[in-house]
Amino acid sequence: MVSQTNSNTNRGKRRDRRGRNDEEKNPYIEKVVSVRRVSKVVKGGRNLSFAAFVVIGDEKGKVGFSSGKAAAVPDAVRKAVTTAKKELEKINLKGTTVPHEVIAKFGASKVMIRPAAQGTGIIAGGGVRAVMEAVGVKDVISKTHGSNNVFNVVKATMKALKSMEDLNKSKIKDESTSLFSLLEILDELLPSEFTFFNNKL
Repeated sequence: MVSQTNSNTNRGKRRDRRGRNDEEKNPYIEKVVSVRRVSKVVKGGRNLSFAAFVVIGDEKGKVGFSSGKAAAVPDAVRKAVTTAKKELEKINLKGTTVPHEVIAKFGASKVMIRPAAQGTGIIAGGGVRAVMEAVGVKDVISKTHGSNNVFNVVKATMKALKSMEDLNKSKIKDESTSLFSLLEILDELLPSEFTFFNNKL
């Protein structure tokens, strides 16, 4: 009896170790947005299957989404996660929020995303919340207009996030553009001898 109890305990420990290793190896969090039962009419009757729509991310600015179809829900989710890992997008963030306000539309769904102060939390629902949690945004205010179709909402949210610009990079770009335009003005005002000298440099 003692040996049997010890063997059961060892098996339990091995399972716990495997579970911990799997959690450590997987750097992405998975958010199942929707699971639908779909049927296909064939000659012999109906083929029932499940379609899962999943959003994954590393909570550090990378996020992706995809759908998968299989005879069982776990298999459908696994397929969707595998496809989503291949289609990850890098999103520009500003600390725990987004850089600026943006509005994006996909299909009949329109999503507004607005930055929020630290400690506000994620004020969003449905597909928008899943995307924000996966990408790593902690403080944001969002509003959805039009259709509540989760597919369109998630795609509109991704479209909005991808249009986000890094404010620091855009500032550097504006400064370099203004400097270039200033040099062009000076080139027009200076005599031709100075222009020839500058071109030689």
